[in-house]
Amino acid sequence: MNRHVNAISGRLSLRPPQRHSLEILHRITEIVPPSKQTDLKTALEVIQAEYPSITDFERAFPSLCFALATGVGKTRLMGAFVTYLHLAHGINNFFVLAPNLTIYNKLIADFTPNTPKYVFKGIAEFAQEAPEIITGDDYESKAGTLFDQVLRCKINIFNISKIVSEVRGGKAPRIKRLSEYIGESYFDYLASLPDLVLLMDESHRYRANAGMHAINELKPILGLELTATPFVETSRGAEPFNNVIYDYALGRAIADGFVKEPAVVTRKGFNPSEMSKEAIEQLKLEDGVRLHEQTKVQLETYARESGREIVKPFVLVIARDITHAAQLKQLIESETFFEGRYGDKVIQVDSSKTGAKEEEMISRLLKVEDPDEPTEIVIHVNMLKEGWDVTNLYTIVPLRAANARILIEQSIGRGLRLPYGKRVGVTAVDRLNIVAHDKFQEIVDEANQPDSQIQMQTVVLDPDEIEKKTKTVVSQSTLATQLGTRPETTSSTEVASSEAKPIFTTPTEQKVAQATYEAIKKLENNPGKVPSTSYLENKEIQESVVKDVTAIFTPTQLEMEGITEKPDIAAIVKKATELIVQQTIDIPRILVVPKGEVESGFHSFQLDLSTLRFPPISEELWVQHLRTGETEVIGIGKGGIREKRLEDYVVRGLFDFDDIAYEQHSDLLYDLASQTVAHFQSYLKGDEVPKVLWGHQKEIADFIHAQMQEHYWEDENVEYEVVVSKGFTELKPSAYTASATEEPLDFKVSPKDKSNMSKYLFGGFKKCLYPVQKFDSEGERVLSVILDREADKWFKPAKGQFQIFYKSGSDHPEYQPDFVAETEDAIYMLEPKARNNMTNPDVLAKKDAAEKWCKNASDHTAKHSGKPWHYRLIPHDTIAENMSIELLGK
Repeated sequence: MNRHVNAISGRLSLRPPQRHSLEILHRITEIVPPSKQTDLKTALEVIQAEYPSITDFERAFPSLCFALATGVGKTRLMGAFVTYLHLAHGINNFFVLAPNLTIYNKLIADFTPNTPKYVFKGIAEFAQEAPEIITGDDYESKAGTLFDQVLRCKINIFNISKIVSEVRGGKAPRIKRLSEYIGESYFDYLASLPDLVLLMDESHRYRANAGMHAINELKPILGLELTATPFVETSRGAEPFNNVIYDYALGRAIADGFVKEPAVVTRKGFNPSEMSKEAIEQLKLEDGVRLHEQTKVQLETYARESGREIVKPFVLVIARDITHAAQLKQLIESETFFEGRYGDKVIQVDSSKTGAKEEEMISRLLKVEDPDEPTEIVIHVNMLKEGWDVTNLYTIVPLRAANARILIEQSIGRGLRLPYGKRVGVTAVDRLNIVAHDKFQEIVDEANQPDSQIQMQTVVLDPDEIEKKTKTVVSQSTLATQLGTRPETTSSTEVASSEAKPIFTTPTEQKVAQATYEAIKKLENNPGKVPSTSYLENKEIQESVVKDVTAIFTPTQLEMEGITEKPDIAAIVKKATELIVQQTIDIPRILVVPKGEVESGFHSFQLDLSTLRFPPISEELWVQHLRTGETEVIGIGKGGIREKRLEDYVVRGLFDFDDIAYEQHSDLLYDLASQTVAHFQSYLKGDEVPKVLWGHQKEIADFIHAQMQEHYWEDENVEYEVVVSKGFTELKPSAYTASATEEPLDFKVSPKDKSNMSKYLFGGFKKCLYPVQKFDSEGERVLSVILDREADKWFKPAKGQFQIFYKSGSDHPEYQPDFVAETEDAIYMLEPKARNNMTNPDVLAKKDAAEKWCKNASDHTAKHSGKPWHYRLIPHDTIAENMSIELLGK
């Protein structure tokens, strides 16, 4: 593979469909080098020989369409295209075309350095001298100086209206008028460039005669089109493009996890025949809002648990017309709709707004992702077109009469983008909900049709559960409560109350105690000097902390805060330190790092292909199969790439795995691919083999990759060293989703519904370092009873508390122990597990990693008169309240 393709893919972190598009561009420029002298007919014949889907360029120059689903990343791909053509072919002039003002402004922002989504971030060649950005608004002001310079790369960004404006008053569009600075019009200047490449965003918008004519007049050497809808709507129906070279459909994007998983939602036992049209509409709207409130809490819980930014979701309501939209807005703003809670949180988006009201509407719409912007419900009537790219749309309520296919197509397009760039494995974060009670079965049936792009998940709401209010409960350590600290909260958040009362009662004492805690946390990073919290009581360290805190509370600072009596800082520091020692379990931060570079790879082996028996795919089934989204494939003749070697189908599928470096493993990959091809050739006819290899590429790659994990190796002779980077670590807060109306249950009492244990929040602990906890099983609850009786202190760790990583194939995911308990003699890491999972490979890998961590921790604490660490893997059926901690797991 070309070195530029590899380098750009790595630096820009291209997704597989983006990289594949770049590979295609590389191949096209190999077989048809871009030039003004290119013969159109010859170029078409050469390209068509390798890419049969290209039957016509549809322009007066070679133009190729990359049809990528919404949310996959077309703008970043543009950046990759520009970078490749500049670095590999020395092309310096680019013209990026936008279909409307929204996308035009978005493209300018994304191509401008030091912006959040800068498309060239990571490209070293552009770090010192970024491409010159010329827009449809400033090209005239730059003409006096710009064109006398030899710039290494220039990117023109224009709205289509700038070059196809109708002639008015006998005057041509401004871009075609004579410029005295360059002696010709700017349009003619561009058309005369020997290396102009045209990039067309949302290229389905440039198929009208005026747009086609203006684009052809630019005379670029190459056109690169990007769109998620590679067809034109006509009176005869949708007419597909004839120049689609790569088609990565929505079904593939959903299956590959690049966008949200769409789900159609209904109520349990819902019968539309029993309700009027108006009643159904109001129920859908109310259930959509109820679902939104639950999603909002779940998103906040995930963010607080993972330490990521909080995402504020919103609801999109699709109205029939402007009158209907206004009625819905009036209903939502009324006191009868959830007590008027959404009166200032709803906007109506349609063409009825003008002037200041239109500006306010657009401003709120564009800021809907901002957590501080109040909008939570958007009602729209056909105004949300391309360019409105948001990541926080989670609930859609379609109230427009339409058939199921239109509902699917119009509903999900704007809501598929993921807030964190990829799925995180949490349903609430990864799913888009479409509330369609009356259309539920119709949508499900439509999604299951052979020519449907996607398959929809189904969600059936329990009326009792959906109407329950939930909240995010932040459980911070009892220590934090006693020090008087509180995390930032939102309207959906509650900080779990602790029975422990603040030790420091006055505001001044609390400020000094909190400053003491901050000063002590800085000492975490000096394990040589402070290897455990007990060392904090050392006189020298006490004096150091007092000095740091005193420096904060200077006489000037005390006066500014209105404190007239100087606090006894030494006494407060001593008291706070004693509290920290009592309310903390010392958890060292242990890193096991290799000395030198670690070599790894995969051994050669013979694949077991006996269960891989895909049947032949007929031409009719081939097309049907491609458009279900189940196998993420593209039909021959429907866009995509046809490989020269059968083995390349297999190798290309294995490219997507992060643990496979092609340069290192190419021989092995082709050996495995040859085995696979030979296997299919043993029972399929010649022309059936490529169809199966293509149609089931992902399943085949997954099948092979799973077997490769069994033959993964790392250099066993590598020496490792144990590094303690912190003597102790702060206890992280936990976050849970819980009922907004129910109090935490008594942990000593078993709940009635043990099968759904994780929904309950428990409290009432005496020895736990947190006020509330959640348990995944009845065994965990019983274990907490034992610990609260026998341990000095215990807790369930939050994510990231330990940073223990275990080996799972070639990956190293993080392991989070279930319980940690300290007794008079030792500290225990406890992991209750179902009996039938005790020999699971991942469970044993976690056990091995945890035991090594405990040994290293014990070695560290032994040097400083600390307690040893022990790991216990406990079968769930041995946990009983009469057990002792020492006997658990033995």
